[in-house]
Amino acid sequence: MKKYSMESVVGIFVIIGLLSVGYMTIKLGKVSFLGDDYYSLYANFASVSGLRVGNLVEIDGIEVGRVERLTLDQGKQLALITLKIQKGIKVYEDASTTIKTAGLIGDKFVKIDPGGSGEVLKPEGTITETTTPADIEDLISKYAFGDVEKKQSKESK
Repeated sequence: MKKYSMESVVGIFVIIGLLSVGYMTIKLGKVSFLGDDYYSLYANFASVSGLRVGNLVEIDGIEVGRVERLTLDQGKQLALITLKIQKGIKVYEDASTTIKTAGLIGDKFVKIDPGGSGEVLKPEGTITETTTPADIEDLISKYAFGDVEKKQSKESK
């Protein structure tokens, strides 16, 4: 009799432990089974160099989502970014986006200026105003090889 009660207690303890590990895995992994707390927006950029799937999306320095997908829009010859934004965050039709770098050599992230016009972008909407960041490597090579001086001297003539 005691043998079965001890096995039952151990079995219940193991089940509770497995359920706890499963719950923490879902919460820490930000996996959602019962409903998605995000909606998608799109943005076109001339270059998304250094940006990766999973990078942050921020509004006013606060994380509001992640980069979900990077694809190429063949018709426009632009990079198309799919952004997952938390539900409840309003992004307006006059919003603008840019790709920024966290720190001097840190990860890239997408910064959204949410705008303020009366119309809120609906899920699957497109942010039309985008700014492609300056490519530091191009700037350094132009400076090192003198292209900056040539362009300035041509403009001054």
